[in-house]
Amino acid sequence: MLSFRSVSHDYGDTASVSNVSFDVGAGEVVTLLGPSGCGKTTLLRLAAGFETLSSGEIISENRILSSAGVLVPPEDRKMGLVFQSYALFPHLTVTENVLFGLSHFGISAGKRAADMLAEFDVVDLAQKYPHELSGGQQQRVALARALAPSPKLVLLDEPYSGLDTRLRERVRDRMLHVLRETGTSALMVTHDAEEAMFMSDRIIVLDNGNILQQGRPIDLYCRPQSAFVTEFFGEVNHVPAHGREGRVSTLFGEFDSPDMTEGSAALMVLRHEGLRISATDSGVPATVVESHLLGRATLIHLAVPSDDGELHLHARIPGLNSFAAGSAVHLEMDREQAFFFAR
Repeated sequence: MLSFRSVSHDYGDTASVSNVSFDVGAGEVVTLLGPSGCGKTTLLRLAAGFETLSSGEIISENRILSSAGVLVPPEDRKMGLVFQSYALFPHLTVTENVLFGLSHFGISAGKRAADMLAEFDVVDLAQKYPHELSGGQQQRVALARALAPSPKLVLLDEPYSGLDTRLRERVRDRMLHVLRETGTSALMVTHDAEEAMFMSDRIIVLDNGNILQQGRPIDLYCRPQSAFVTEFFGEVNHVPAHGREGRVSTLFGEFDSPDMTEGSAALMVLRHEGLRISATDSGVPATVVESHLLGRATLIHLAVPSDDGELHLHARIPGLNSFAAGSAVHLEMDREQAFFFAR
C-alpha cells in the first residue's frame, strides 16, 4: 500500500530523516515509534504530501507519490488523515464534517456518514459544531471523518493523545476493530509504546531520523537490539556488567552473551518486572527503601550493595506490597527480562 525507498528529508541544514526504507502492506497497521524530534511526524507528513523529500521515493500501489521530480498533491493521494489537532471545519456541523469527503457516495452519502458516527458513538452530536464538543468528542469525529470515504490507507498522527486513559482505551479498540473490519491499512505515529503494541502489526523504532529496529511487537519487546529500544518498551534498571569471552558477569551471576570479549565493559538492562523479591536467604541481599502502590502493582525502591558502591534498583510486583521500608530482602532476576549490551 505504501513504500518508502531510501527517503531523506532536511529542514535547512538539519537532517530530520536519513535514508529510511519501509513498507506498509495491505490491511497492515504500522506504527512509527520514538521520542520527540526523532523524525516520525516528518515521515507522516512526507507520506501525506505536506513535505518535499530531499532524496528517495514514496510509492503507493506502483504509483510514485513523491520523488526528486514528482510531488502528488495531498488531495490526490486518496489517504485518510487524522491530525493531532483534529482539524475539523469550524463552520460545519459534525455530520457536515463527515459528509465533506463523501461526494463519490452519491445518494448513499448520508447513510455512510450516519454509520461512521455510530461506529464511534457520536450520533447524538450530529448537529453540533466543533466548538461545542470536548477534545475527546472532536477526536472521535475526526476518526469518523477520516474513515468515512473508505480510504485504502489512513495516516494517524498521535490519534489518541488528547483523550483520557479510559476513553483512549475504548476509542483505540474501536478504531482497530474498524480497520480490521474494512481491511484498511494504517501508518500511525506515537511515542506511547503500549499504544503501539496494542495497535500494530509492525513497529518501527526511530531515533535521530534513523530506523533502529523494526518488527512485530513481540520481537521488539522480547528481542531488543539495543538499550534504547529496550528502554522504550518499559521501565528498566541499569546494572553494571563485565564481559568474559562470550559470557557476562553481573551481581546476579554469569550469563551467556556471545558478543562479549574478555574485560569489555557491558550493561545489563533489566525490566522492573524482571526483579523478584523474597524474604528468604536466596539471592542478592538488598534493603527496601520505599514503596508506592500504583493500583494493580506496587513499585518498590531497593538499595543493593555492590563493588561500585550502593546500587539503586526498582522492582514492580503485582498487587499490594508486604515489605516495609528498611526490610532486609533478597533479589532474583528473570533471565527473560534481562538484556545485555556492550557499553
